[in-house]
Amino acid sequence: MAAARQRRGGRAARRKERVGAPIVQKRYITRRIPLYELLDEAGLELIHDTSMQILEEIGIDFRDEAALAHWRGAGADVRGERVHIPRGMIEEKLALVPERYTQVARNPERSVAIGGDNTVFAPTFGSPFVRDLEGRRRYATLEDLRNFIKLAYMTPELHHDGGVICEPVDVPAPKRHLDIVYSHMAYSDKPFMGVQSAPERALDSCRMCAILFGEDFIARNTVMTSVVNCNSPLVWDASMLGALRHYAEHNQAVLITPFIMAGAMAPVATAGAIAQLNAEVTAGLAYSQLVRPGAPMVYGSFLATVSMQSGAPMMGTPETLQMIYAVGQLARKYKVPLRSGGMLNGAKVADAQAAFESMQTMTATLLAGTHFVLHAAGWLEAGLSAGYGKFVMDAEQIAMLQSFCEPLDLSENGLGMEAIREVGPGSHFLGCAHTQRNYLEGFFMPDVADNNSFEQWEAEGAKTHEQRAVEKARRLLARYEPPPLDEAKDEELRAFMAERKAVLPDIAS
Repeated sequence: MAAARQRRGGRAARRKERVGAPIVQKRYITRRIPLYELLDEAGLELIHDTSMQILEEIGIDFRDEAALAHWRGAGADVRGERVHIPRGMIEEKLALVPERYTQVARNPERSVAIGGDNTVFAPTFGSPFVRDLEGRRRYATLEDLRNFIKLAYMTPELHHDGGVICEPVDVPAPKRHLDIVYSHMAYSDKPFMGVQSAPERALDSCRMCAILFGEDFIARNTVMTSVVNCNSPLVWDASMLGALRHYAEHNQAVLITPFIMAGAMAPVATAGAIAQLNAEVTAGLAYSQLVRPGAPMVYGSFLATVSMQSGAPMMGTPETLQMIYAVGQLARKYKVPLRSGGMLNGAKVADAQAAFESMQTMTATLLAGTHFVLHAAGWLEAGLSAGYGKFVMDAEQIAMLQSFCEPLDLSENGLGMEAIREVGPGSHFLGCAHTQRNYLEGFFMPDVADNNSFEQWEAEGAKTHEQRAVEKARRLLARYEPPPLDEAKDEELRAFMAERKAVLPDIAS
């Protein structure tokens, strides 16, 4: 019994030491592992040709007069709202998209490089519900959004704060974007996203960034990476196009992302769904370059399949993984940065289904060479819920993946011959000199996962993985201290918000 108490005391002391230790932010990942390529050259060209055939023969709707005028001016075949785009024009415009760009953070040390061998992780996005610290499923609030921003700020493995991590439904929708953008600016100094739900909200995001960073600075630098979604199948609507246009005009990056659920919004055929998505995203990328040649953009994809029994989205399935690998190859073919994947799952709570589907998707995301990973922490219920416990659980998995992306240590220390010589046959390595030097850094040590004996686990309360994760979330929020923000800029931001809120309605028209 005394030994058990001693073990528990030692574990508690180690946890107290970890909790009190300063949080050291990690640099975005530079992948040093091979990429997996699903398609051979002929297969990749077939997908590309099919996409170009869709755009040339079937066409794609641009339901926005300004966009149609751009396409007419470029020489595309415009019939009403339907635009038929020659493949040569698509390929010419894709060549203008930068292969990589840097998103500058309020704290320059937190800036991220998008493209190349880099991978940047950002939290989940757009959930109207949360799975809260008491385990309840309820509508999200502004306090929840700010809590998740604080957690992202304090999570070293998340390099980007994301955007609408959850929808603060206690704030009127026409005014909500102001509080969302301000919360990112005030509660963190990592990179963040603007709001894209309406053109004027995108423009307000740009105006707020001009206050925070300076108008001249944002004209020369990218300080937001936002997202617009195609209305699949084959429709770009005025709201998304207007937001895209404002961001492109201001030199701000956008994840141009069709939201495909194959079987409902694309064919019940994996290759066909990939080809349709590729047509939609390349048309969006090409349009961005009509607005501003050289504007930084990202090839975005969100891919799920639909259950033919219930109509519900399915994630982490074999077909969705094939889709992720294929879009990775297409983005490399066009030499543009890629957004794909995430900790996607359809589970209602942070259970085994959530874990299996999330890591199936995230492993493919990494091996496909994804540069910007949205939905990397907190995603539940096909995106309807953001979970506090799931957020922390995902962050630990991301930390493991970050370690996985490092090359195998083949140095003299990594090969361990010193230890093998010292120990020899039939003994153990626990006390040898090599172990004493390497035990703290030699292997990844999880903080939330429990690898102790059954007896110790039971003595410490027999807590589930999610319960331990929620406890860590509480500890992190209790420790949170905001990064300093220039008082004059803060005052100017608040004044801008008050001015805009005074003229915006409480209910969307």
